[in-house]
Amino acid sequence: MALTQFVPPLPFNFLVLLSPFLFFKVFRSLILAVRAEEVRGKVVLITGASSGIGEQLAYEYARKGAFLVLAARREDALLQVGEKARSAGSPDVIVVPADVSKPEDCKKVVEKAVTHFGKLNHVVNNAGIACYCPFEEAGDITRFTRIMDINFWGSVYITHYSVPHLRRSGGRVVVISSVGGRLPVTGSSFYSASKAALIMFYEALRTELGSAIGITIVCPGWIQSEMTQGKGMIKGGKEGLDAAAKDAAVGLLPIASVEGCARAIVKAACEGRRYLTWPSWYQFLYVITAIVPSELVDLFNRASYFQKLSW
Repeated sequence: MALTQFVPPLPFNFLVLLSPFLFFKVFRSLILAVRAEEVRGKVVLITGASSGIGEQLAYEYARKGAFLVLAARREDALLQVGEKARSAGSPDVIVVPADVSKPEDCKKVVEKAVTHFGKLNHVVNNAGIACYCPFEEAGDITRFTRIMDINFWGSVYITHYSVPHLRRSGGRVVVISSVGGRLPVTGSSFYSASKAALIMFYEALRTELGSAIGITIVCPGWIQSEMTQGKGMIKGGKEGLDAAAKDAAVGLLPIASVEGCARAIVKAACEGRRYLTWPSWYQFLYVITAIVPSELVDLFNRASYFQKLSW
């Protein structure tokens, strides 16, 4: 009787191949947590700090004793955030009204930070604007270049002027991209494109900078903020509020706590992590969209979006 060769089932083979990588990831996570950076007394620059994730990042860094440089367009709101950050524990806070889509404003922010504090340790590129408008309803699409100007170029400008100072301090760039940069968001094609551009830019920049400057790429999902209230660029290229379009874009996905998001971002930055997706369950969506036929993913997204838009 011929002996039959035992062939392990495919899931078993997959786990055997994957186990060394999982072990390395867990081991590395433990090492990073133990060796987390102490930011007390260090200087942190945050753009888009007047509300949402940027505001909560200011409070989270403040509680850790960091000096803060807060930038955004709305000076009144910035001043209020600055006062709260001082109360939360920051030794000193300066606010710099700025529009990150303007390179001269970005240069001003960085120069004021270094002039006032003498150094720069973390730069958090958080400023961004949402978009709730299907492409065919955009009208004059040249109006939507502002999304790329703020979401992409605003981050690039700040980073450009910060790099020499971050090299001296061995600092870190934290860039707030989005799950929408990895997964398509129906009705927000301009926004998804700008966030995807951020991811690829900083992936490439990481290879150029090597170990001189750390880079943490953050991809939040739907987080409590003005964006998830429907504020952004809407039909006609105007900045406004479109709650119905927002509801259609969000679909059935839950909206997570902005405070929890800020804590996770600062923790990831201090631990020197390369990537953060928060909430972490969004990573399962990455896997699902990689396994499920893309035609089905497209049909689901389209059906969900236009059904909710018609409600």
